[in-house]
Amino acid sequence: MTSSVQDQTTRPPGGFFGHPKGLSTLFFTETWERFSYYGMKAILLYYMYDQAASGGLGIDQGLAKSIVAVYGAALYMSSILGGWIADRFLGSRRSILYGGILIMLAHLTLAIPGGAAFLYASMVLLVIGTGMLKPNVTNLVGGLYAEDDTRRDAGFSIFYMGINLGAFLAPLVIGTIGQSYNYHLGFSLAAAGMAAGLTQYWLRRRTLGDVGLAPTNPMTETERGQAVLRIGIGVVLLVACAAFLVVTGEFTASLVVNAVSLLAFIVPVAYFVVMFTSKKVSAVERSRLVAYIPLFIGAVLFWFVEEQQFTVWAQFADQQTDLDAFGFHIPSSWVQVISAMDVIIFAPLLALLWTKLKHRQPSTPQKFTIGLFLSGLSFLIMALVCVLQGPDGKANPLWLLLSLTVLTIGELCLSPVGLSATTKLAPAAFVAQTVGLFLAADAAGQGLIAQVAPLYNRHSAPVYFGVIGGFVLVAAAILGLLSPAIKRKMHGVS
Repeated sequence: MTSSVQDQTTRPPGGFFGHPKGLSTLFFTETWERFSYYGMKAILLYYMYDQAASGGLGIDQGLAKSIVAVYGAALYMSSILGGWIADRFLGSRRSILYGGILIMLAHLTLAIPGGAAFLYASMVLLVIGTGMLKPNVTNLVGGLYAEDDTRRDAGFSIFYMGINLGAFLAPLVIGTIGQSYNYHLGFSLAAAGMAAGLTQYWLRRRTLGDVGLAPTNPMTETERGQAVLRIGIGVVLLVACAAFLVVTGEFTASLVVNAVSLLAFIVPVAYFVVMFTSKKVSAVERSRLVAYIPLFIGAVLFWFVEEQQFTVWAQFADQQTDLDAFGFHIPSSWVQVISAMDVIIFAPLLALLWTKLKHRQPSTPQKFTIGLFLSGLSFLIMALVCVLQGPDGKANPLWLLLSLTVLTIGELCLSPVGLSATTKLAPAAFVAQTVGLFLAADAAGQGLIAQVAPLYNRHSAPVYFGVIGGFVLVAAAILGLLSPAIKRKMHGVS
């Protein structure tokens, strides 16, 4: 029987609501990182398509939505690379530190009013930094618990609440400042948030014990030299291709959107192939990977709906919602508060429920099915309101509250449980990369958004929401039917 790498580490004692003290360190690290990220994301679309006179870049709305989507796709796709760096070179602890520094620099770059060039430079820094930080924080949370610890799902739910605490505060602070005063000042506050997260992570690092200090699958000197050579050749080829496209006039935003969208699907497929063919993966681990495939597809479809909060839902809030319905003006960026607020309310309740049910709780595939079903239902609610109000009407914000609350309850059933399951299903030699692979499901979902979101406008809205919502509901039904077979392939992982 293959043991997880986490079973070979010394875990810190309990002390945070009945969970290890290290959970509080990771909780606040992720809270501040998500504050910076969601604060930036709350105003990014508006900054891009707002006119220059209002402090924006004046980019076409359809193209702006696609760029925001592939930006998100690249962020999460880079998690595979970040997991690989941690597993083979740095270990999760140092990867988190270096990634956080790059994220802070990215927001500082965006805070400088340097136009599109500074926007794209900040995107590159944030893609690399998030790739190094995001999967490795999740991996450390999993490392705090033994594989059979019944507190594990509850711990991930608490951790997930920390994510959404940052996401709740970000639009209220950064969104308000960015839209009401100055976009660049808002981005500066995002940088300050990441700096706060890095500070507490460094000062409280001892609460983590020795979890994540060393790489789980370190390279030999020969392998290290080969890897550096291959990476160097890849970078040179990438720069050469980009230079050629620029010289020939073929390097366009649309080309980048299409390339990243395609890559968002190629990368996780290729990585599944690598893990399936690796000699370091046992027969039981390979069976668990088979079980992981339909869960991964379900996660892709879920994030395809959920991540449209930052594109289609954001545009709907800005242009088709009565933001003065309650007698005062609500900044459109505040729509991002709804999901975070719902998580803060419902996450403790679900964590309590999973803890109380223990071994009687729904299986992981069943929780995925519930989450996917609710995401499809949220889009059908939006289709209904678009039919009721017509293309020229403005919706009451309560419709957004309803649809996003339904979506968020689905998210709580799927996302934290998916993160927990990933750390349990991961082959020992690929543990951090497999966490990155789950995050790459988000990338694939956003790759889809980049292709589909430009089809949305006030006239196509009912069909847009209705078709996508209906398709996701059908996918949820299929996943539900497959749940017993998936559970058998998981070999004891609940």
